[in-house]
Amino acid sequence: MQHLLRLADQQRVRVVEHVGRTRGGFDPATRTIRLSPGMSARTTRSVLAHELGHARLGHFPASTPLLRAQQERRADEWAASRLITLRAYAEAEQVRGPHLASLAFELDVTMELVTAYQRLLRQGAVPVAAA
Repeated sequence: MQHLLRLADQQRVRVVEHVGRTRGGFDPATRTIRLSPGMSARTTRSVLAHELGHARLGHFPASTPLLRAQQERRADEWAASRLITLRAYAEAEQVRGPHLASLAFELDVTMELVTAYQRLLRQGAVPVAAA
């Protein structure tokens, strides 16, 4: 979690805890990430990485549902590639099998990020992560 907060600081992104209609959000105008209070450490870590992905990828509020879906997918993939290593994924799959929730628990991320990582694996686009 600390490496994500350092990354936010390096990107000049402020992180705040505030209730919202979603688990998190990124406001590009103020360069602020909002995280909902009360989430588990695993969810907080995953949501923060996802929102940092939006910041790093230069996302702005989407004008169409299709663009929004693309941005969400890319932010998930960015986050997954930062939080999951190929070695950790292989070890988790060996211990837990293909069960999505079990893999997420083992990797200490949300199921959305496991799905995103699996998509990167299928595409042959798995960057080396700094876990």
